[in-house]
Amino acid sequence: MSAASSNKQSFMKQKKILLLGGSAQQVVAIKTAKQLGYYAVLCDYLPDNPGQYVADKYYNASTTDVEAVYEIARSEQVDGILAYASDPAALPAAIVAERLGLPSNPSKSVEVLGLKYPWRQFLHKHGFACPKFFSFHPDTSFDEIKENCTDFTFPVVVKPTDSSGSKGVTRLDSWEGLEKAVAWADSYSRNKVLLIEEFIQRGFPAVIGGDIFVWDGTIVLCGEMFCLRDTEKSPLIPIGEQMPSGLNEKQQANVHSELQRIVTALDIRFGELNIEIILDKDDNVHFLELGPRAGGNMIPIQLGDAFGIDLVKANVQAAMGEKPEFLAETFSPLPGFYLHYVLHSYEAGTFKGIAIDESISKNVYRQVIYKNEGDPVEVFDGAGKALGVIFLHFDNAEQTKHFCKNHDALIKNVIE
Repeated sequence: MSAASSNKQSFMKQKKILLLGGSAQQVVAIKTAKQLGYYAVLCDYLPDNPGQYVADKYYNASTTDVEAVYEIARSEQVDGILAYASDPAALPAAIVAERLGLPSNPSKSVEVLGLKYPWRQFLHKHGFACPKFFSFHPDTSFDEIKENCTDFTFPVVVKPTDSSGSKGVTRLDSWEGLEKAVAWADSYSRNKVLLIEEFIQRGFPAVIGGDIFVWDGTIVLCGEMFCLRDTEKSPLIPIGEQMPSGLNEKQQANVHSELQRIVTALDIRFGELNIEIILDKDDNVHFLELGPRAGGNMIPIQLGDAFGIDLVKANVQAAMGEKPEFLAETFSPLPGFYLHYVLHSYEAGTFKGIAIDESISKNVYRQVIYKNEGDPVEVFDGAGKALGVIFLHFDNAEQTKHFCKNHDALIKNVIE
């Protein structure tokens, strides 16, 4: 057999993975797939996505176009599909994988998780704690909205039902501002179904974020984290998360139990899911969101650091139907406090760099900057307009609290 024939046979045996999305946060999944020996096929509609320069093959197509994704997957004869850290692409990935008999979670469950109104209905049906809510079209009269919410207690939250990352979300302490809140939610809505619901009065001081990992229907890793938010400028948008979360043992056990209960109810079989949870004054677990994909802002990287494992590799392996490598290991959280901080700006301008205070420079162990000097900067309203992510490690809670309280002064963006 000639060398050329041998190489051709070797190439034909190489397994293929289709990755939906090639943003700066998703490049790590493409690189990991290639490191694992897979042929990486990328689909992304943005012509300037950085992933195309890493993937083995690139298709300029929308990750939300089910038929386009299906044709790419079918023609390439892929062995697995992964929508890494992408809410919009999660459902197309599940639908196409089901059609082709590839590893997938039930597309009906993925659909429920991606739409806030069916999600709220699911929570009610299965006996999970859930606030009062009302869904409506953006053209619904304000009087009708108010009439359907007469038994609601302020504050309330107005949001689109098909968006993520707190996009289009507004908190109202009275009906003043309703018109603006509806318009803001509508601007992020594709399906034109909006939701108004009671704001849950928290018992635990922060939203619990982070990710879980499921294998064979069982949660094998719980990576719940304390969400850091800018309470003055963007109270609904995460700008960082820390682990450990600060939950006491009873609260943690309750969160873990409810997470497994909902994973079972949804028949989730494998993969990483992003969580957003609130504990009310009675420590009842309220699910704000359960994203059918790995968390944004490089949460899998942070959790991997905190546990000493590789969750990006686990996502790729699970999508290919292979048991994640980390399950063969014994793992537990490493000492100290792990935190990621999302670089963001509330002013538009030109990126010049970042300035990290000398007092915390030793705590910074990784910097991932999305912008180059001279790049335009947009006003921050979600992860899509982040400038990068800074990873930090602190020895104790006091150091961590000091950073969380003074992050704006300790890490500054240089914007002109």
